[in-house]
Amino acid sequence: MSGNRAVAYLKPGTVEVQTIDYPSLELRDGPGVAPENIGRTCRHGVILKVLATNICGSDQHMVRGRTTAPENLVLGHEITGEVIERGPDVEFTEVGDIVSVPFNIACGRCRNCKERKTGICLHVNPARPGAAYGYVDMGGWVGGQAEYAMVPYADFNLLRFPDREAARERLLDLAMLSDIFPTGFHGAVTAGAGVGSTVYVAGAGPVGLAAAASAQLLGAAVVFVGDLNAERLAQARSFGCETVDLTRGEPGEQIAEVLGEPEVDAAVDAVGFEARAHGADAEEAPATVLNSLMGLARAGGSIGVPGLYVTEDPGGIDADARTGSLKVRLGLGWAKSHSFTTGQCPVMTYHRQLSMAILHDRVRIARAVNAAVIPLEEAPRGYAEFDQGASRKYVLDPHGALNGVTAA
Repeated sequence: MSGNRAVAYLKPGTVEVQTIDYPSLELRDGPGVAPENIGRTCRHGVILKVLATNICGSDQHMVRGRTTAPENLVLGHEITGEVIERGPDVEFTEVGDIVSVPFNIACGRCRNCKERKTGICLHVNPARPGAAYGYVDMGGWVGGQAEYAMVPYADFNLLRFPDREAARERLLDLAMLSDIFPTGFHGAVTAGAGVGSTVYVAGAGPVGLAAAASAQLLGAAVVFVGDLNAERLAQARSFGCETVDLTRGEPGEQIAEVLGEPEVDAAVDAVGFEARAHGADAEEAPATVLNSLMGLARAGGSIGVPGLYVTEDPGGIDADARTGSLKVRLGLGWAKSHSFTTGQCPVMTYHRQLSMAILHDRVRIARAVNAAVIPLEEAPRGYAEFDQGASRKYVLDPHGALNGVTAA
């Protein structure tokens, strides 16, 4: 094959479906590719026919111009596919396998990978620990919002679904395993959600909704979700969450209406660096969520931070924000003995267990995040609607594998 339709970032606010090279088992020069990675051979890799690939809030940060992403960067780090070609060093992954691709690219050989810290692999990105597909400063690995994609270190990275027919039947739910479901689950776990706990999730986007569903799966007694967007709050209520309307101001009083006190056992930041202040017509205030959660989490509690924070933000509100330096009330967190967990979710820590929960009907994650299937060619519409606050998780369907499938 010679062509491959893919979604590329052009400039702030604009993406385009382009024809790019069909993938090979070599990392070629291209937008965002680290010079040291050019020509890197991947005999250990596979080529996938992409069955589902999702638009992520992290992609939106780039498309809004809030990172240093280069023009024509091919987007997409949430990939589910079918193996159609394998490299000569692949031993256990077979052509025809249906697989989920963790968004973290990991070698399986370095110290961090051996410690299951696959979000900070030491060998896949010359610039810093950790890599991802189709993301700025993450090594230049080509994104998966495409018809076909290459995955390196396939035997280590891929989650194979043994029953192809069962995987096809639950493909829309399984498509959430590459990122948002494990990421939301990681946020809930690291915040200390468990049986009988009270949990507050800041942000009712897809990751926040996944974190809320995860807290329920973990046995939480009450799960609150806070947001400024009424449609997203309605989606959180649709699967049993209490909601906090942040246009009314700080969340403590609304939490106290349910619990009798303005604090929770566990708190999750599913917003990240583009946070806004609380209240009607709130302006951007990037430290708002972190500071709010330190106020809400009980003394001795934990705060999970799956929301993205960056080291460079060209659109930051001031000089500090442009370098990721936020005015966080660390003294408050210290005084309350809070624990914080940040960074990329190590997807492989969770994805097999979560796949079992999906396949055995313990969770309907596509329904919780309101997954909406659209053709690859309609990706620009999906990006625009998501940016305008639509309460949907857009799933691109390059080959029609999800024709007629809905999250209902």
